[in-house]
Amino acid sequence: MEDRGGTSSGPGRECSVHFYRHLAASILYLLLLFRQKSHDTMGNHMLRVILSSPYRFNMALHIGTMSKVIAILLIFAVCEGHRLRGFGSFTTRWQDTRNETVVEDQWFIQKLDHFNGADSRTWKQRYFVKEQFYRDGGPVFLMIGGEGPANPAWMENGTWLLYAKQMGALCLMLEHRFYGQSHPTVDLSTENLAFLSSRQALADLAHFRTAMGTARGLTKSLWVAFGGSYPGSLAAWFRLKYPHLVHASVATSAPVHATVNFPEYLEVVWRSLASEDPECPLLVKKASDTLMERLKDPKTHDAITKDFNLCSALRLLTEMDTAYFLETLAGSFMDVVQYNQDNRQFEGVVGTNITIKVLCSVMADPSLGDPYSRYASVARLMMDTFSIKCLDATYSSYQRDMRNTSWDGPAAGGGRQWVYQTCTEFGFYQSTDSPNQPFGGFPLTYHVEQCAQFYNVSAETLAQAVAQTNECYGGYNIRTSRIVFPNGAIDPWHALGVTQDISPELPAILIQGTAHCANMYPARCQDLPQLAQARDHIGVLLQHWLKQ
Repeated sequence: MEDRGGTSSGPGRECSVHFYRHLAASILYLLLLFRQKSHDTMGNHMLRVILSSPYRFNMALHIGTMSKVIAILLIFAVCEGHRLRGFGSFTTRWQDTRNETVVEDQWFIQKLDHFNGADSRTWKQRYFVKEQFYRDGGPVFLMIGGEGPANPAWMENGTWLLYAKQMGALCLMLEHRFYGQSHPTVDLSTENLAFLSSRQALADLAHFRTAMGTARGLTKSLWVAFGGSYPGSLAAWFRLKYPHLVHASVATSAPVHATVNFPEYLEVVWRSLASEDPECPLLVKKASDTLMERLKDPKTHDAITKDFNLCSALRLLTEMDTAYFLETLAGSFMDVVQYNQDNRQFEGVVGTNITIKVLCSVMADPSLGDPYSRYASVARLMMDTFSIKCLDATYSSYQRDMRNTSWDGPAAGGGRQWVYQTCTEFGFYQSTDSPNQPFGGFPLTYHVEQCAQFYNVSAETLAQAVAQTNECYGGYNIRTSRIVFPNGAIDPWHALGVTQDISPELPAILIQGTAHCANMYPARCQDLPQLAQARDHIGVLLQHWLKQ
């Protein structure tokens, strides 16, 4: 198994774990049915026991009647994937993996503003080092952090470490500025967030690479950048903008093309649901349409409050209230599709049992009632999975959290920072503006309005910023060499990535049947053959490029 990106635990143990995960998923589903029929508290307790490990939960989801979510934060910043809100977002409950790893926090003195020579301010940027596989003359592998705290679990897991062992590489991971413990400024005010951009992040990488090369005697070593999702884009752009510093890049699930409106995301969600059951997205759409129709009548709001186990009575005073509520519910489907069957357990993530198959099974179950009732059952299933007692889907709470500029604020885990980057660089707004998707009610205007409310960024400024991003990096038409672009066909983000070879030196790998960043995760016996082949192909490319 090791030559396929596996671990030393062997295929037998992985298959056994896989069996019990599916057994747990089956029990979970049966208990959900039992809970729907009896509302038994023991059923609720058993649901939580089955999926008791921590997982990401939305900053807008509250435990009981708490006014703010208070969470221990750690999302794997290597491959987060930009789901803006929903059941999976920027805050994370996590299992502390430090007892299982030997990696220690290290700190690098970084410049605040790389593009203003008169600004001498500096700050401390966190990074990790793994020297276990390094052989004299070997390459340096740099894992790029993204829109959340850097997770040290990646220094002990992941396919990149298999490549490092094979090629004798030194492994480094650099946390992204303004995320995790890398705080360049005293707070997250809009004035300070002006120093948060992909351009500054790339300059951080360049300065870090230069300084580490000198300090560790690696000036002649070849460097390879790795990243998934937004960090995947950074890996590609690092090679594009600093080709003298980085020899090659693996840009996994990288949305290299910026766009204000991204309705294609939900179009891929439709197709991915349909790949499991052609009726599934039709049932979701029917449920969503029914919900939207009921929302028009205030007399139905009390029933909706009960159906979706809301923390407070549903009050829709503005279009933003309605859009936020609808997007939160749609988020459960969006997140499950995005990470469908990804092998993420090593990160402390739970809920990986909830797959497209599970959601479509709920939506197809007539014993749960009509499609609307099944849609509510999905919401309750997700809340049970994350041990959420009730759902706070109020825009006012979200708005309050996003305007909090403190590093201790409820959106400081990444929400305030990442939405700022979407407003000033990328867009990426997953709107319901396309008719070829299952949801409704959160159009582009809903997303754009948040830029104005939270950062005073107008629609015109947003559009100009997105255009400048594509002008800077080339979008789909990136032109350099020695970058491989793996993408999963189920992953909605592949619509903004490179899925066809640009040139022999810029190959694309579209992996059918897989989701976001699947090739980055550790191998297991039940991986699809094409996923194993993709991992192997990437390794062959790296070995070839390191000889150039």
